[in-house]
Amino acid sequence: MNRKQFVILIVLGLAIGALGFYLANKRKESYTASSFKSDEKVIKDFPLNETAHIRVKQGTNEVNLIRAETWGVKERWNYPASFTEISEFLRKVWDLKPVQDVEVGPSQFARLELNTEGAGATNSGTLVEFKDSKSANLKSLVLGKKVMKDAPAGGMGMGGGFPAGRYVMVPETKKVWIVNETFSNIDTQPAQWLDKDFFKVEKIKSIAVTAPSPTNTWSLSRETETGEWKMNDLKEGENFDASKASTLNYALSSPSFNDVASPEAKPEETGLAAPTVAEIQTFDGFNYTVTIGSNTNEENLHLKVSVAGDFPKERKPGENEKPEDKEKLDKEFKDKTTKLEEKLKSEQRFEKWTYLVSKHTVDALLKPRTDFFAEKKEEKKDEAAPETKADAPPIPTLPPELTAPPGEK
Repeated sequence: MNRKQFVILIVLGLAIGALGFYLANKRKESYTASSFKSDEKVIKDFPLNETAHIRVKQGTNEVNLIRAETWGVKERWNYPASFTEISEFLRKVWDLKPVQDVEVGPSQFARLELNTEGAGATNSGTLVEFKDSKSANLKSLVLGKKVMKDAPAGGMGMGGGFPAGRYVMVPETKKVWIVNETFSNIDTQPAQWLDKDFFKVEKIKSIAVTAPSPTNTWSLSRETETGEWKMNDLKEGENFDASKASTLNYALSSPSFNDVASPEAKPEETGLAAPTVAEIQTFDGFNYTVTIGSNTNEENLHLKVSVAGDFPKERKPGENEKPEDKEKLDKEFKDKTTKLEEKLKSEQRFEKWTYLVSKHTVDALLKPRTDFFAEKKEEKKDEAAPETKADAPPIPTLPPELTAPPGEK
């Protein structure tokens, strides 16, 4: 092969490689990118302040978030929705800018998961409608397929890619964009939008649990926040072990719930007709009544809570309190009382609802009474002394003439 032939082969190889790369990209995405302004927004003039109703729909599933005095979840009997989640979502949509726009026809919508027409649309996207207070549609957005990015080689994470963006479409114009937001938390499940703020029990002084079964009924208390627990209703023969009650120190200190039950559910359906009831008192003066019902098919327990407070109205001065310290101590007392009253008011709003919680959340209150007792030590039998039966026949004695060894007389 001469030099000229070698150069021709190199040129042909480069041309074939370039053509293959071009065709591969065309086959991979089947779209052509067009130019756009870097400061352009996906939804122009987004009605951030006018939005009072958000409808999220995918296939046959949908959730409606409606703002009255506050945001609520319609499919959960207008239970308060997470203002943080909603406000963050609205802000992202208002400021949403494309990283690439895509010229693609309706025939490609299924591949990009942007279909919205028909209840059973193949590869349907998530349609989000932003409405006003009269439920008139203001703007819409379809969230489609997520754009995946390859994980860096040698990374600490698992293999494969990770979501780095998403295809979105504006239904009014059928315009398709790629954005660098994944909107992973935008879901049609109503429970995902609930405000998950909940009551918290702190500085427990006593717990009295009354269960349908006496074996699960018990009452414990302690003198100080760091003191040992004592069983108030200890019976004869019971050996209480204070170390086994240490888990009660933080019972319901950070509870959570998974969903809310229908306000129309009957007590017989939730197990609240014959519940386990826990009466909890705290050193701060709070009195909680936690009522626990039965399981649902999802293995959640039904729970109701009521809260009362008994706080001192005046501060008792110390024996050697100086006059110059009175103003400071009075202010501290007043500030503390104000916070306690605010906490009481905040937690009393949970009283009208029935919640679905995991068993783990209330495990400490469902302990059987025997869980607080010391383990019984097994008595060891004396293996050296053989047992004899009282009714065993006596061992016969030999006559004198038969006691000598054989051969001797």
